[in-house]
Amino acid sequence: MTPADSGARGRTFPREARLVQRGEFDAVYRTGKRRSSSHFTVFFRANELGQSRFGFSIKKALGGAVVRNRIRRRVREIVRCHRTEIPAGWDIVIHPKSSVTRTAFAALTADLLRLLKNV
Repeated sequence: MTPADSGARGRTFPREARLVQRGEFDAVYRTGKRRSSSHFTVFFRANELGQSRFGFSIKKALGGAVVRNRIRRRVREIVRCHRTEIPAGWDIVIHPKSSVTRTAFAALTADLLRLLKNV
């Protein structure tokens, strides 16, 4: 079964939609702006592309590798499922706060989408 067969079309998270190189992250930190909520800090800056690109930075203080990977998977899933609702043309780096480990997925989704829609 392919993604097109399962109805997942448009819900992928391709490499073009990700920030992967250190220089891309540094550019967002250096020249971008910041917004915060109770669960996330989001850094963003405009890009010249037709789509937004996302990066995730999970600090070691949040827990061991298993905990950090779980956080990363949850945040990536929120972005992947709602990518079409987020304004295009931005490079965005998402920093989860320690409260994400104790918060329901639905609450995290609402909080992150509220931040990202106001970029």
